[in-house]
Amino acid sequence: MDVLLAERYQTTSLLGVGGAASVYRAVDRNLCRDVAIKIFNPTTSDDDDYRRQHTETMLLSTLNHPGLVTLHDAGMYEDADGHASGFLVMELIDGEDLRKLLKKGPLQAAEVAQVGADLADALAYIHAQGVVHRDVKPANILMFHSGDNDTRMYPKLTDFGIARMVDATMATATGATIGTANYLSPEQAQGAAVDGSSDIYSLGLVLLECLTGEKAFPGPIVEAALARLLRDPGVPLWLGPDWVELLTLMTARNPLKRPSAHDVALLLRTHSDDGSGFSIVGLPPESAPAAAPAVGHFPLPGLVGESGITGGIPTGGMITGGVTTGNLHIPAPPSQAPSLG
Repeated sequence: MDVLLAERYQTTSLLGVGGAASVYRAVDRNLCRDVAIKIFNPTTSDDDDYRRQHTETMLLSTLNHPGLVTLHDAGMYEDADGHASGFLVMELIDGEDLRKLLKKGPLQAAEVAQVGADLADALAYIHAQGVVHRDVKPANILMFHSGDNDTRMYPKLTDFGIARMVDATMATATGATIGTANYLSPEQAQGAAVDGSSDIYSLGLVLLECLTGEKAFPGPIVEAALARLLRDPGVPLWLGPDWVELLTLMTARNPLKRPSAHDVALLLRTHSDDGSGFSIVGLPPESAPAAAPAVGHFPLPGLVGESGITGGIPTGGMITGGVTTGNLHIPAPPSQAPSLG
C-alpha cells in the first residue's frame, strides 16, 4: 500500500504485519525524516479492537523513555471503500527485532546483561506510570545501533496494544487471557489479575532465551500456557550461580518473590565482561531510591536492603481519553463498548 496520510506521511514499504495492524516505513514530508506508520485494521467504534487501539494511542502519548518507541503523531485513514482505520506515527527503528536476532543463535552474556538492564529500566519507568505491558517478548523488542561507530545494540520496547493501567480498565473482554503463550506469566495463564511483576516474569523468560537460544516453554498454545503452572523454567547451571539466582527469582511462580524492575536493572548493570558474573557484593542499600515503586516485594539478595524498597504497585490513573495529538483529537472509548473488568 502506497498512500499519503494526513497530507504529510507518505508510506514507502511494508515492514511487518500483525493480527491487528500493519507497519509501514514512511516519509514525513514536513520534517523530511523517515518514520514508522502503524495502520490498524478497520474496526467499528463498539468492538474490542477499537478499545485496544485507543488504549495504545493513549499510553504512547504519555510515555517518554529511551527504552520505548516514541509516538510522534496519530490520525485516521479512510480507504477507497470508505473503511476507516486509525494510524500511529512512530519513531523508526532501523534494525531487526530480538526474535529475528535470536534465530541466529544465543547472545553473549555481557550483551544479554546490557540489553536486560535497558529493558528493565524501561519497565521500571512504565510501572512507575501505573502501566503493565503484559506482552514482553522478543518480537516486541526492537534492536538497533545508534550509529556506525556504536559499540553495542540498544533495545526498544514496543507494542502496547494489550497494555493496561494498574487498577484501571483493561483493553480486552472480561476474563480473557491475553499475551503470547510462550512468555505468559503463571497469573496470566490462569486469567488472574496482573501487575508489574508479570512483566518481570516475561522478561526473565526472554533473558533466559537470549542466553540459551531456546524457549523455556515451547510448544502449542495450551501446552505452553499450562506448563508454567506445573513447573518452573529450567535454568541451566552452566549459566553460573549469579544468572541462575537472578533468573530463578524473576521467574518465580509466586509473584511476590520476584524482584522489581529497578532491582533487576541495578544488578544487571554490575555484570563483568571478564565472565566473573555480577558484582552483587558491595552495592549499598541506598543504591535504590527510597521511594522507588516496587513491583515485586522482595529485593534481590545482597543487592538492596529492606530499607531500599517502600510501598507496592503504583495505581496510575484511569484511561479516560480525550487527548489531542498532531492532526487528530482522539475521543474517549464509546460508552457502548464491551464492559471491561
